[in-house]
Amino acid sequence: MEELKYPIGKPNIPNKISSNLLSKWITIIESFPERLKKLISNLSDEQLNTPYRENGWTITQVVHHCADSHHNSYTRFKWALTEDKPVIKTYFEDRWAELFDSKSAPIQLSLDVLQALHAKWAYFLKGLNEDELNKSFIHPDGNEEVNLKENIGIYAWHCNHHYAHIEHLLIRKNWL
Repeated sequence: MEELKYPIGKPNIPNKISSNLLSKWITIIESFPERLKKLISNLSDEQLNTPYRENGWTITQVVHHCADSHHNSYTRFKWALTEDKPVIKTYFEDRWAELFDSKSAPIQLSLDVLQALHAKWAYFLKGLNEDELNKSFIHPDGNEEVNLKENIGIYAWHCNHHYAHIEHLLIRKNWL
């Protein structure tokens, strides 16, 4: 079950983040929408409504979750750069995934959001200087301080994490 829940493992962000690693992570964020679109482009509605694991979200819910989550993350970057260590607002991802639009809206809506958001997000991230990259926000779960370099790594992982959920399902079902 753990392998299905975390197919690429949990995030492992190093204490020292090199500019090469940062660049790699930004490339992952930038390329995610196109990779995701290619992965799911030939799936039927029935396939899109298949959970990636028992008691997990459907592919449709995962796609909508990525749009919601990444939109929230982009906003957190902006807060960190315009406020002094802001305490971010969390949200109940599981409840959002159960909302009407997350279960039944056409996935193209979220694919379009991801395409535009990630293009803008990557452009934005590439323009940040070292001082800006070291700014941070406070996550209210444990009052953990997260700097923007770390958060880039977390969201590169998040892209690959959900991509792997879908890809592994397609492999298990022989849909690739």
